[in-house]
Amino acid sequence: MRINAENEKKLLLVMLEKIGVSKGNAEIVAEATLDADLKGFTSHGLGRFHNYLKGIELNNINTNGEIIIEKETEAMALINGNNNFGQVVAYKSMKIAIEKAKKIGIAAVGTNNSNHFGVTGFYSDLAIKEGVIGFVIANTEPAIAPLGGKEPIIGTNPIAIGVPGDNYISIDMATSATARGKLLESSRKGEKISEGLALDKEGNPTTDPDKALEGSILPFGGHKGYSLAFMIEILTGPLVGAAYGKQVKGTANCDENCTKGDLFVAIDPEKFVGINEFKKETEKFVTEIRTSEPETIVPGDIETKKIDNFRKNGLNIDKVLYNRLNEICNNLDINLNEFIENRS
Repeated sequence: MRINAENEKKLLLVMLEKIGVSKGNAEIVAEATLDADLKGFTSHGLGRFHNYLKGIELNNINTNGEIIIEKETEAMALINGNNNFGQVVAYKSMKIAIEKAKKIGIAAVGTNNSNHFGVTGFYSDLAIKEGVIGFVIANTEPAIAPLGGKEPIIGTNPIAIGVPGDNYISIDMATSATARGKLLESSRKGEKISEGLALDKEGNPTTDPDKALEGSILPFGGHKGYSLAFMIEILTGPLVGAAYGKQVKGTANCDENCTKGDLFVAIDPEKFVGINEFKKETEKFVTEIRTSEPETIVPGDIETKKIDNFRKNGLNIDKVLYNRLNEICNNLDINLNEFIENRS
C-alpha cells in the first residue's frame, strides 16, 4: 500500500481539521510532516502522527496555545511556545529570525515550552526560500551516554544548515549515530538496526531497537559527535530557558509534557557580500566539488533524489502504520482507503 504526496497532505489536513486545529496551524503541521516523508525521514513523518494525537489527548500539546514573545531586541527573540504544536512554534520562530536578519544581517530566536517539530531541515529550508542562510538546532530527551558512561544524559540533538543558491544545499542530521525516531520505526517494523549504532542498558552493543531504546545511542564520530551534542544541549537548554540533560522529556512519544528547547539562526548574505556574489561564489565551489573524480555529492543531493522518488512512487505504508492510521481515521469518521493506493 502506498500514499502519494498530494494525498498524504490531504489526509493530514482532514485529520487535523477533525480534531479542531485551525486552518493556518494545520497547514504548517501538514507541510512539515510531509516534508519529512519527502526527504526520506519517515521516522518523523506520517508514521509519527499518532504520537501528536496522543499528546493532544493528554493535554501535552495545546493546539490553541498562544505563542508569546518573552524577550526581544532587533537581533533576537525568546519565545514561549505555550505547548503548541512544535511545528507551529518552530515555523513562526524561524520566520521571526528571517525577518530580523533581513533588517540587520543576523538574528537568533530561542524557544521553550514547545513540542517535537518534525525534521530540523524543514525550518532551515524556510530561510533558503527567502534567500537567507538558516541554522537550526534542538535538544531532545536523553539518548546518548557521555563518553565513558552508559546512562543516557544527552539528546540526539539535531542540527540543520541550509544555504541559498542555484542548488539545494542543506544538511539535516542528528548528532547521534542514528536518530531515536529511526529506532522507533525499526521497532514498529520488527527490523534490526545496524551494528555500531547503539548499546543496551548494560552498555553492550546491540542491534535490537527495543534494547537500544532502553539503553543508549552512540554519538556519531566518537568524541566529535559527543562534543557537538554536548554544546547543542547548552545552546538549546540553559540559553533559551528550556530543560537540559535528564530533565528533557516529551520528544519521543508525547506522553509527557515536552521540556526541550530550540534555537533558530538566520544570516542574510545580502548584508555581507551581497546575495548575488554569495550565490556566484557558492556555485563555483559546488562546481568544483561536482567535477571532482570519480563521483561526488553535495549535501542536499540525497534528499533531492528521495524527494523525486517520493513524487514518483509515493510512500510505502506498512501494515502496522496502516492499522494505526486506520484506527485514527475510524475514530474521526474518515475513510483512509480514499487516500491509499493498494499497491506494493
